[in-house]
Amino acid sequence: MGRVLSSLGHVVAYASDGNEVLPKAKQIMPDLVLLDIVMPGMDGFRAMRVLRNDPATAKIPVVLVSTKNQQSDVFWGKKQGADEHVGKPYTPEQMTTLIQRYVR
Repeated sequence: MGRVLSSLGHVVAYASDGNEVLPKAKQIMPDLVLLDIVMPGMDGFRAMRVLRNDPATAKIPVVLVSTKNQQSDVFWGKKQGADEHVGKPYTPEQMTTLIQRYVR
């Protein structure tokens, strides 16, 4: 994913676990957060709630990118505040379209 985004000219920052998401997002203030559901420390659903509940990061678009693609996962992600859900595996074309939708 990072290679696809970098090849499109975007700067990519990484968080190694869910606990790093909020501090890193507040520091960088990204145009978009791509968030896996399954992460060490704090899962993506909880990390998204933390992002949404902080006024500094509440308006940053969040897209879940995960192997958890059941209807219940997509529903729960949207209920937690996800703007979109992309299943793994994904194609570079899907990521390009997704990025263009949120990042101008």
